[in-house]
Amino acid sequence: MRTLFLSAVALAALAAPALAVDDAALREEALGWFEPIPMNPPALENNVMTRARVDLGAQLFFDPRISRSGLFSCNTCHNVGMGGVDGLEVSIGHGWQKGPRNAPTVYNAIFNAAQFWDGRAPDLAEQAKGPVQAGVEMNNTPDRVVETLRSMEGYVVGFAAAFPGEADAISFHNMARAIEAFEATLITPNARFDQFLMGDDNALNAQEKRGLAAFMATGCASCHGGVNFGGQEYFPFGVVERPGARVLPEGDRGRFQMTQTAADDYVFRAAPLRNIELTAPYFHSGAVWDLEEAVAIMGVSQLGAELTGEEVADITAFLRTLTGEIPRVEHPILPVRSQSTPLPEDM
Repeated sequence: MRTLFLSAVALAALAAPALAVDDAALREEALGWFEPIPMNPPALENNVMTRARVDLGAQLFFDPRISRSGLFSCNTCHNVGMGGVDGLEVSIGHGWQKGPRNAPTVYNAIFNAAQFWDGRAPDLAEQAKGPVQAGVEMNNTPDRVVETLRSMEGYVVGFAAAFPGEADAISFHNMARAIEAFEATLITPNARFDQFLMGDDNALNAQEKRGLAAFMATGCASCHGGVNFGGQEYFPFGVVERPGARVLPEGDRGRFQMTQTAADDYVFRAAPLRNIELTAPYFHSGAVWDLEEAVAIMGVSQLGAELTGEEVADITAFLRTLTGEIPRVEHPILPVRSQSTPLPEDM
């Protein structure tokens, strides 16, 4: 039934682009696949988003002193002024080492079922712990992080306010929970596509509507659906045809490296597509800088479809309507170090 209905919508939008698109039918089909981003962040399962905790999380997110070298903060790789990414193929960390994968955006990450390309972190708090300890990223230890935070009066006061009633408020776990509370606020509602979903026929132009129809008709929505256009399930990169080593490096086998299960070989989480025009380069390898090229590669590798130039252009135009309202984030004033604050260690 879905296929037949999709064909009718696609014919109206694709086969006869000069004709008026049935906006109501297109919207109805889209609502079967997607949801608008809410105006307010969702509640956290094992955390609370008090003002004190969010503000503390913002300080920690921007503070490079939680890295061993004192150079790298969460914002280094997830720059909130650059779409929540660093704009590099792979991130640079401790000792100027290159990381193994492209940094995913922090924007709307709260809507993902799990974090990282392989989904190894169930939530944002667990995700926050990973880079701090990774030798190729911040190269720190939980004990050294706690020692650093306890050495600064501003953090002593901030953790006490954010975690009232806890005898030992400054802990590595609470650091991660505070960062999670802040990151959960980094949502981008009211994209033009969301406005279309909510009833504004004029929010998308004719080409963007054709792109939406093609995105659903060709099967893109099967992996990239929901509120975040992905981020929920895992798929082999190369369902139909595996891309070349430039795009899919042979040494990175995805979830297999975590599960050691053959079925997870070269399997990755479907990338969320919200704000996709802001987050180049693309794929876990960061090998593709052009959004149209990325769309064409996905057509061949995941759908087995040689998309026409017009289809690629239309889908790309539609994807650009997923850019929402980027929150204005003010860089916080960070606590002043004391004489007991651990000194940065050589790179």
